[in-house]
Amino acid sequence: MGREHWKRIWIGSAGNMVEWFDWFVYASFATYFAGAFFPSGNPTAQLMNTAGIFAVGFFMRPVGGWLLGRVGDRRGRKAALTLTVTLMSASAVLIAVAPTYAVAGYGGALVLLVARLLQGLSVGGEYAASATYLTEATDPRRRGFASSFQYVSMTAGQIVGLGLLIVLQRTMSDDALHSYGWRIPFVVGALGAAVVFYLRRTMLETEVYAQDTSGGEERGTLRALWRHRREAFLVIALTMGGTVAYYTYTTYLTKYLSNSAGLSKETATLVSFTALIVFACLQPLAGRLSDRIGRRPLLITFAVGSTVLTVPIMTLLKHADGYWPALGLALLALVVVTGYTSINACVKAELFPTGVRALGVALPYAIANALFGGTAEYVALWFKDAGAESGFSWYVAGCAAVSLVVYITMRETKDLDLTRVPSREASRATTAS
Repeated sequence: MGREHWKRIWIGSAGNMVEWFDWFVYASFATYFAGAFFPSGNPTAQLMNTAGIFAVGFFMRPVGGWLLGRVGDRRGRKAALTLTVTLMSASAVLIAVAPTYAVAGYGGALVLLVARLLQGLSVGGEYAASATYLTEATDPRRRGFASSFQYVSMTAGQIVGLGLLIVLQRTMSDDALHSYGWRIPFVVGALGAAVVFYLRRTMLETEVYAQDTSGGEERGTLRALWRHRREAFLVIALTMGGTVAYYTYTTYLTKYLSNSAGLSKETATLVSFTALIVFACLQPLAGRLSDRIGRRPLLITFAVGSTVLTVPIMTLLKHADGYWPALGLALLALVVVTGYTSINACVKAELFPTGVRALGVALPYAIANALFGGTAEYVALWFKDAGAESGFSWYVAGCAAVSLVVYITMRETKDLDLTRVPSREASRATTAS
C-alpha cells in the first residue's frame, strides 16, 4: 500500500475515532450523569432512563443512514464524511451545556434527547461513509485489512473515552464527577470534531467513486436500493448477531461489571480499557487473514463462538471477584467478536455497486443496529430489573445463532469487483450459495 492509500485510511479513521468517541462517552459516563437528568431513586431505573435515550439515538440511525447515504452516493464519500462530523460536533456541545434536573426539571433530559437524535443522524451515515471509503480507497487484495481500521478507529474512540474517564476518576472526587466532571469529555469531543472537520475538508475522493458514471439520477435513491433488496436484507441479518455481541462486551461491559458483578467503577473501567486496547490490535490481523482465507470463515467462527460461549462467559463475569478474572473473560469474549468486527464493514460494502454502496450499507445496517445494537443495553437492564438477568445472555446467544445461519448460506465476497455493475441475476447470485 502506497503513502496516498495510508493517508486516506488515516484521515478516514481519525474522523471515525472522534465520531465514536462522542458516541461512546455517553455510555461510558452514564453512571455519573444518570442522576443529573432524572429524579433520585433507584440507580437501576436511572440507568434504564439514560439507556433508553441511548437507544433512541439508534432509532435515528436509519434516518441518518438514508439521508447521509444518499449524500455519499450522489455527492461523494468526502461530502458525507464532512457532514457527519459537523452533526456530531453540534450534539457534543449540546450535551456539554445541558441543564440538570435540579435546574430545569425534565428540560435537561429533553436537551439530552435532542443531542442523541443528532448523534443518531450523524453515526447513521458515518458508519457507511467510512466503511465505503476505507473499502474503496485501497488495493482489492487488502480490502479486509484496510476496512478493519473501521473498528480500530471505533474502538480507539472508546479507548480514549475510557482513558479520559480513568484520568478523571483519579484526579477528581466522586462528587465532582457526578456534579460537573462528566461534562468534560463532551467538550473534548466537540473540539476534536472541529479538528477532524478540517482534515476531512482536505481529504481526497476515492478513485472507485470518482470514475463511476453509472446510475444517473437514481444514484443513492431508495428505488435503486430496492433493486438490491436481497443484499440489503442480508446486511440486516448478518449484522444482527454481531452488533448485539459487540455492544454487550463494549458499551455495556463496564456497567455489568459494576452494577451486577459488584466491582468498583474504577476497576470495571480499567478492565474495559485494557481489553479494548488488545481488541483494537486484533482487528488488522484478522482483517489481513480474511484477505487470505476469505470473510466467511471468520464470520462463522464468530457466530459459533458467540452462540456457544456467551452464556458461560456472562455467568462467570457476574461472579468475577477482581481485575484479572474479569479481564481474562472480557478478552475471550472480544477475541470471539473480532471475527465479526474486523471484516463486517468490507463485507457489506462488497455486496453493492458504487452508485448505491453508501446507502446500501447505511440504511439496512442502521435498521439492524436500531433493532438489536442500540437496544442491547436496555434489554440487559430490563432483564436485570425483572429479576431474570441471565435471560439476556440467552438473548445474545440466540441472535448470534440466527446470524450463523446467514454466514453459512451466504457467498464469499472477498474477490468481488467493486467497479462492477451487476445484473439482476448477478445480484441474486451474490446472496445465495
